[in-house]
Formats: sequence, structure tokens, C-alpha cells
Amino acid sequence: MSADAAPAYGVDSEVGRLRSVMLHRPGGELRRLTPRNNGALLFDGVPWVERAQEEHDRFAAVLVEHGVEVLYLSALLRECLEFDEAREAVTVGVAADPRLGQTLGRELAAYLSALEPERLAAVLIEGLTKEEFGPSSSLRHRMMRATEFVIDPLPNTMFTRDSSVWIGDAVAVTSLAMPARRRETTLTGIVYHHHPRFADVPKLYDPSLEHLEGGDVLALAPGVLAVGVGERTTPAGVERLARKVFERGTIHTVLAVPIAQRRATMHLDTVCTMVDRDRMVIYAPAAQRLESYTITPDGDRIAIEGPRRFLDAAADAIGVERIEIVHTGERDVVTAEREQWDDGNNTLALSPSVAVAYERNTVTNGRLERAGIKVLTIPGSELGSGRGGPRCMSCPTSRSPLAG
Repeated sequence: MSADAAPAYGVDSEVGRLRSVMLHRPGGELRRLTPRNNGALLFDGVPWVERAQEEHDRFAAVLVEHGVEVLYLSALLRECLEFDEAREAVTVGVAADPRLGQTLGRELAAYLSALEPERLAAVLIEGLTKEEFGPSSSLRHRMMRATEFVIDPLPNTMFTRDSSVWIGDAVAVTSLAMPARRRETTLTGIVYHHHPRFADVPKLYDPSLEHLEGGDVLALAPGVLAVGVGERTTPAGVERLARKVFERGTIHTVLAVPIAQRRATMHLDTVCTMVDRDRMVIYAPAAQRLESYTITPDGDRIAIEGPRRFLDAAADAIGVERIEIVHTGERDVVTAEREQWDDGNNTLALSPSVAVAYERNTVTNGRLERAGIKVLTIPGSELGSGRGGPRCMSCPTSRSPLAG
């Protein structure tokens, strides 16, 4: 199919020409980070906010320069909040936090209901302190410090890959594992369920289901998914997703890939990403170590085979003799670890053999260039403090299809 014949929304691979993507420009929520709370909010440091915004703006500019439509989550959310049904849904959801208690929850619902859409969208992402909220008759409020949060900030919102993922012509609003991130899917769900742009898009998943995060879901090729199982995505989540995509008929093979359950490898896309139809950049030590279970439909059930070496199973599922790999420092373990930690594997393909990467990962980028991959570099010294690269910061909503 030509790009012009492609559907308005849909993703069947990691490398089809990127046409539309959802981003979130970091803002006031990053200013809530302090040395006291950054760990609980899943950041490894306290970023310089203005520089992080400059870096993100450069990322968005590179996408626009290459013909990609950039949709901003906060703008879509603000537009949704013009609708009473969306406002009520998000207000009820936030005010129902059991930590608030009945009185403060009721007062918070009234407070949010009175805000204009732009301010409401900002509060939902940036959070709200006791001092900003004002007086209350609740015991919970009385016992809070002035700077304590009535609504927690969501500094990880800029990693839009995790809270939703497109599979074919449908979208999965995911189930985030970490408490600091779970409300992100409330906001993403509001966008996909209430924004006119997505009114007719089929919904595959929802936050009430088993834990599943978009950073673990790689569309290796049309009909083939690889899903990481580790810190953020559970085996039950993979099985649930597999059944749903098999029912829709858009996927014929799901590879469940166990990954180490630690901070450096929180998602599969921190270990490997596709940069071409049959080429992958991968953390060198993982190339031989990664295994996978192959899941296929079997009537009303699923069939599970394996485990076997992931790269071999992926090549068979894609239908190629082998997947060509680019290492992040094949024999240099120290460099490989450094560049993997700095998201050297977390590239975003704009089309086959064209990818966006952080400029700091010079060894990996050099290896990609020598392999014939055009690398578009962006700064990421501040953005990277949340442990996410270009792929983490982007949720493709439309790619030109590779199938057909």
C-alpha cells in the first residue's frame, strides 16, 4: 500500500514511515521533583526543567522536519475536558483515591469541577498541593504538610509510549504497574474515549486488566508482536493481550520475552528496538541470553512453545533467515552497560533504516551508521533522568503499513 492509501490511524510495525505521533512536552510536573521525592516518582535525578523542555522541543522539531504530525497529549486532554462527560469521568476517578478519605475526596471533586479545561488539564498532570488546594474540613487535610500532594504530579507523562500502544488499527490503553504512574492511563483513556479524533478507534485493553506497559510491546513485523515480561508487564498481561489480538485477527504470533527485573531494563525497548525490517539494535549481553515463548492461536485456546533463543524465534515469526543485529559495544562490556543505561537501545524509527537516538550514545550511533542506518541525534542529558529515550517519549498513532 502507498502512504496515501494508509488508514488514518494504525501501526503494523516499528519501522513503517511514521506519520503521526503523540508526545507530551514536560512542564510543571518536573518542577515538583525534589531530592526527597524523585525516587518515589521514578526519576534518577532532579532535571533542569528548562533544558529538558529545550531537548524535547528539538525532538519534536526533528519529527516535524521529517513530515510527522505531532499530537500533544495535554492539548488533546484539554480539548476533551470541554465535554461534561469527560470532565465527570476524570473528576470522579481522581477524587476516588482512597488515600483522600470521604470528606477530602468530595471537596476535591467540587474543586476540580469548577476549573476551566486548561487549568484542569494542568492540575491533572502537574499535581496539586495542600497549600494550593486551600482550606478543608477533613482530618486527612488537617494532618498534611503544606507541600504534601492532594493530587500527585505525573512527571513520567512524557513517556507516552507506556500508557497506550497501537496494534493494527486498534489501541490498547495499558495497565501501568508502578503506583506513581497509574493515573497516567486515566488521562490517556479520557483522550481515547472522548476525543473526536479517536471516537471510532477500537479499544483492545484497559487499565483494570493485568499489568501491561507499552514500552514492552514491539511490533516486530506485520502480524508479529514481541512483549517483554519483567518489572512492568506480567505473564498474565501478555496472555490477555495475545488473546485479544488473536480475536481481532491482526496478529498471528506473540513472543513473550522474559527480561531482567531491574531499573536498567524496565522494558523490552530498553534492551532492543527495530531499526529496519529485519535489523535490530540490541544490548550486547542480551543478544545470546534473551529467550522467548512463542504464542499462537489454537482455536479457542492459545498454543505456547519454547523457550528458545529470542532472535531465532523472532526471525522465524517474521519470515526471514536471520535478524541482523547492531550491538551497543559487542566486546566492551563497560561501554555496552553505559550506553544501555543511557538508552542507546531505545531508538525511534521514522522509516526503514532511519532512526532518532540520543546524541550521547556515540558508540552505538557510530555502529548504526556503519551498518547503514541514518541516525538523527537529539540532546537528552535532562530527559534521560527518567530513564527513557526517543521511543519511550513517543506513541505512534499512525505508520505507513509494511503489509501488502
